[in-house]
Amino acid sequence: MYKLEDLLERLDYELIQGTIEAEVNTVVYDSRKAQKGCLFVAIKGAVADGHKFIEDVCKKGCKVVVVEDEVCVDDDVTVIKVDDTRYALACISAAYFGYPAEKLHVIGITGTKGKTTTTYMIKSILDNAGHKTGLIGTIESIIGDERIPSSNTTPESYTIHEYLRKMYDAGCDSVVMEVSSQGLMLNRTAGILFEIGIFTNISPDHIGPAEHKDFEEYLKCKSLLFKQCKVGFLNIDDDHYEDIVQGHRCSVETFGFSDAANIKASDVKLINEPGRLGVDFKVSGLVNCEIQLNLPGKFSVYNALAAVAVCRFFEIDEEVMKKSLLNAKAKGRIERVEVSNDFDLMIDYAHNAMSLKSILTTLREYQPKRLVCVFGCGGNRDKRRRYEMGEISGEFADFTIITSDNPRFEEPQDIIDDIKVGIKKTNGEYIEICDRKEAIAYAINNGKPGDVIVLAGKGHEDYQEIKGVKYPMDERVLIQEILSER
Repeated sequence: MYKLEDLLERLDYELIQGTIEAEVNTVVYDSRKAQKGCLFVAIKGAVADGHKFIEDVCKKGCKVVVVEDEVCVDDDVTVIKVDDTRYALACISAAYFGYPAEKLHVIGITGTKGKTTTTYMIKSILDNAGHKTGLIGTIESIIGDERIPSSNTTPESYTIHEYLRKMYDAGCDSVVMEVSSQGLMLNRTAGILFEIGIFTNISPDHIGPAEHKDFEEYLKCKSLLFKQCKVGFLNIDDDHYEDIVQGHRCSVETFGFSDAANIKASDVKLINEPGRLGVDFKVSGLVNCEIQLNLPGKFSVYNALAAVAVCRFFEIDEEVMKKSLLNAKAKGRIERVEVSNDFDLMIDYAHNAMSLKSILTTLREYQPKRLVCVFGCGGNRDKRRRYEMGEISGEFADFTIITSDNPRFEEPQDIIDDIKVGIKKTNGEYIEICDRKEAIAYAINNGKPGDVIVLAGKGHEDYQEIKGVKYPMDERVLIQEILSER
């Protein structure tokens, strides 16, 4: 049992009725999980308002409710009123799980692109250096040998503290976490003092009715990380670096190609050889060494520089760092799959116009004989994405194979027809093959020496969503099936 007084110790609140001496056995914010003796936090979500379910949770035996609005409950229910129940949930969850963030080295990474790859780079290095490192991110959360698929880049605060507690109990001393702008805006990381905060880059994204109202808000939310960390490592080359760092409350170190960077990259060499599509470069400044990556592109250099900064903070051996970076990869993020000695095949999560343009322009720098793009677009989403991605692929790829990708409740052919509207604005060659396995097989079976093929859109996803059902479909499995059938 937990004393309510202890769970509220770091929270400003008003006791409306009842007593802070009340005892609770668990904390819930989903009314469906309410039980006898619980504390319920009423969250105002995008779909439902928890305040509307107060009567239901009290009928189930809830003895404490934390609210923003006035509510009417029986006299034996304690009511705690706060300004922001999301912030309250973060503070209460931290107390409930014994403040696990304070027992770990917590590293937070924010930015539009690069968060996922950078988290895996850092985890790889720390693990190889003898640390036991947890991970919370877009693809999954990793707690020891347990891997939990993610639904949000940054989970709800209760889940974050639950995972941190499990990591500590499993013997972890560190955790690296993707920190989304939504996570910061919705106070999912409130109350956590990050030991390290990292900024990769920022560009217009996640702007719309259900996310950020405009780029200024998006920018402001990203910058919040540097008001709740001890040390900040930031990309000084980004056009909005000054905006991100404004009002920071941490010590700051920078990385980038600029001469002003504390950790500077130079002498970049793109490597395209059998079995390797990567990049080599020199590091100077606070760290001096040469780095090799089996990941392509300039943006991979930025991700690696962030990891190098963390290595310096942890005083990690240079050889351990270099070896770890050479082998680091994230599932579905410019992930190379071995299919032939004649051409390269990459899997990437690029699922909008911005990310597709980024991966295609990056691979174009390696001067492939042909750049082949296999992609589709999700159903029940903004149709403009289809036109834009079609136009991008037509412009930047030599050959496009339009296929299906999570059609949901739409007909796959209708989505393909929308993509064709965009691609027909260009001179890019294309074909349409609705079945994704057949599309991938066509790309592999018609691959030519010097080609680079990118399967875009699915990345780490291992399913295809059709008519409300998620059917198993992992592109890596499809590739192996195709190769075995040849």
